[in-house]
Order: sequence, then C-alpha cells, then structure tokens
Amino acid sequence: METLAKFSRLVGQTFALWAALFAAIAFIAPDTFKWVLPYIPMLLGIIMFGMGLTLSPRDFRILGEHPKAVLIGVAAQFVIMPLTAYALALGLNLPAEIAVGVILVGSCPGGTASNVITYLARGNVALSVAVTSVSTLIAPVLTPAVFYLLANQWLDISASAMFVSILKIVLLPIVLGVVAHTLFRKQTEAAVDVLPLVSVAAIVLIIGSVVGASKPKILESGMLILVVVMLHNAVGYLLGFFTAKLFRLPYDVQKTLSIEVGMQNSGLGAALAAAYFTPLAAVPSAIFSVWHNISGSLLASYWASKKRQEAED
Repeated sequence: METLAKFSRLVGQTFALWAALFAAIAFIAPDTFKWVLPYIPMLLGIIMFGMGLTLSPRDFRILGEHPKAVLIGVAAQFVIMPLTAYALALGLNLPAEIAVGVILVGSCPGGTASNVITYLARGNVALSVAVTSVSTLIAPVLTPAVFYLLANQWLDISASAMFVSILKIVLLPIVLGVVAHTLFRKQTEAAVDVLPLVSVAAIVLIIGSVVGASKPKILESGMLILVVVMLHNAVGYLLGFFTAKLFRLPYDVQKTLSIEVGMQNSGLGAALAAAYFTPLAAVPSAIFSVWHNISGSLLASYWASKKRQEAED
C-alpha cells in the first residue's frame, strides 16, 4: 500500500507531464480515447467524490478565523476569470464555439491542483482548501448563472439544465464523499493516499478524449486557443494577486489568492462543454488543464526560491 501511495503522489506531482503525454497521444491517434466521451460526467463525478472524501470540518475553520480572505477569494474567482474570458472573446473576436469554451472554463470554480501549487509556493494552504471548497460548493448556482449571463449571445444555452448537471456531477458526489468519510473514516483515510492517482487518471482520460475528438479543429485553431488560455491564466494570476494586495491582505494570502483565481476546475469545464456543446468548445478547458499546471509550477518555484533567499538573507 505504501508503494502505491508513493506512486500516487509522484503521479500527482507530475500531472502536467501526464496531461501533455495523453494529449499528444490523442492528437497522433485521435481514436485512442474517443470511447471516453460518454463517460466524461462519470469521471468528473469520481474526482468530486474523491474531493468529498478529503473534506472535514477543520477545512472550514478558516471561514470563522479569516472570513474576509475567503470571501474575497471566492468573489474574485467568479468575477475576474469570467470577465477576463468575456473580454478576450470580444477583444479577439473568437469563433462562437471557442468563445463559449473560454467563458465556460472561466466560469468554473477553482481547481484542486491549486492546493498543491499553493503548498509549493509557501502560501496559505488552509485558505486555498477553503476557497476551493466553497467555490466548488456554490458552483451549481454561480457557474451556470455567470456563464449564461456572459455567453448567451453566442449560443442558445439552458442555464437550468446546466444547473442540474453540475448538481449531479459536482455537488452530489462531494456530499456522498463527505458522508462516506464521516461514516467510514478509517477506511476512507486509508484510501486518500491513492486519490491523486485516480484524479490524474480521470482528468488525462478526459483531456485525451476531447483532444482526439477535436483534432481537425485544433489544427485550424489550436494556436489561437493556446494563446487565449495563456492570457486568461496570466491575467487571473495577476488580478488575483493585486486584488488581495488592494485589500491589504498578508503576502502569503496574496500568493494564495493569485493561484486560486488563476487555476480553474478545467475538468468541469471540459465535461460541461462535451455534454452541452461540441468537442471544440471543450478544447480550451483541456488546454487549460495542461497549461495552468505548468504555469502554476513555475510560479510556485519562483515564490519558493524567493522565500528561501529571504530566509538566507
């Protein structure tokens, strides 16, 4: 079991590599992962169930200790990233399918990878977990509402149907995970060490299926989507950092909210795009999955080295 746990941690730490590898395989051999497409909502549900298994009341203590930081983080998540996506879609005159995909990933809550990146960046991990958890729990309401408000000019969208989908593939699995953790604490805590392996496997399969199904469109628009994703991610980091700075929050919180805002639950974006739109609309989420882990790791390395240098000085 210890060997499996170590392997799971290694896979979690090298997620960006696996995501890029599966995307490359799918691009070279598009049919390899197409069988996954119908199972994307189920895979995301498994990821969310795993997240529920890791949650406990102590993760939310910071709500009482530092409510201002959590509130600012959650508000920034659902304001900065959607509006940035909308501005990029208009400013770059993106095709409808790509615009919808970019706005959709921007309207999603923060991703759990941000917790790991925050740890590596010497940020406030408890705050990171709290902001991710709260934004995910309220996503069934805010994600479809914000998305509909910003993206309805491109496509006919059913916000109510999306609300029901997010309830099924996000909130319900999380609640079931929390219940399982409460009732079977000993067994679930033993299984927590292998959750990174399960989550990475599910996300890379989603990425592979989306890339394989969208290869012709990626050949046409892939570079445009990559540039948009990189801009979207970078603006999220910058505005998240300066929003925390504006409210005079501590430096470790500034780093944490920068990472929380810039990194999205792109798996949710891919699942919703594949369910309601076209595979091309899911490509921004797939590329975001790869890129935000690369950029987040680089950012974390910079902040960690800066912290070490300050300690030495």
